[in-house]
Amino acid sequence: MSIVVTGATGQLGRHVVEQLLEKVPADQITAVVRNAEKAADLADRGVKIALADYNAPASFDGLFSAGDKVLLISGSEVGNDRVGQHKIVINAAKAADVALLAYTSAPGSLTAALADDHRGTEEALLASGLPYVLLRNGWYHENYTENLAPVLQYNAVTQAAGEGRVSSASRADYAAAAVAVLTGEGHENKTYELGGDEAWSFAEYAAELSKQTGKEIAYNPVSVEAFTGILAGAGLPEPLAAIIAGVDASVEKGELVVSTGDLSRLTGRPTTPLADAIAAALKN
Repeated sequence: MSIVVTGATGQLGRHVVEQLLEKVPADQITAVVRNAEKAADLADRGVKIALADYNAPASFDGLFSAGDKVLLISGSEVGNDRVGQHKIVINAAKAADVALLAYTSAPGSLTAALADDHRGTEEALLASGLPYVLLRNGWYHENYTENLAPVLQYNAVTQAAGEGRVSSASRADYAAAAVAVLTGEGHENKTYELGGDEAWSFAEYAAELSKQTGKEIAYNPVSVEAFTGILAGAGLPEPLAAIIAGVDASVEKGELVVSTGDLSRLTGRPTTPLADAIAAALKN
């Protein structure tokens, strides 16, 4: 029996594998990657490496074994056929009769176009008959704190979210929830709505940035159309810019407030405060 993590060298996958190494022997972990070189450090630590690509169905043939617990981390190529990519993994897992397939999804409350691929994948997973866990991850602190350069350049947080609030948490928090499910018992056929303990507004985010940088950083709310144009002007393809700006429209409607407490319950600790993520980002 292995714990198998797809997308294991991605930003979330790395956290999951690192935290699994604290809980189980390395030879019980299989990291599924597209590029073996990126996983060389994991291989050196005894993690099994499997080469496979969501875009190459045959690469998943025989990858899983009966009794495996699998974490399917959603593909990062928004706009591609992500549901089709995910179905390749689900079908391979079903053929192998794995013990559990956990999927990193999006909040059930999210109606933005970004959620469509997640809903389609959830439907395919439930239809497969496999024991499943839906890890409906809320927003990540890093979605904002890793993009501070323009904020600090213009002394403004520009978003199309109005006064909407976000229950974000760190990638490490969401990874810890996945690890709890993969190493624990009794999670079969459960859905977890995951988000940070404290919801915040972009005005509060700008205020915290001001406090930590000593600069006067304002919140500059704009329309969804204007934000789409700003993102496209920064080099994002227009369709992707529209999808990202659409998330802000959902934020304004309150769709990224997750108040279940599932994340801190699964991890057994409070979620990482946004202020801590800002401090970490400013050090880098």
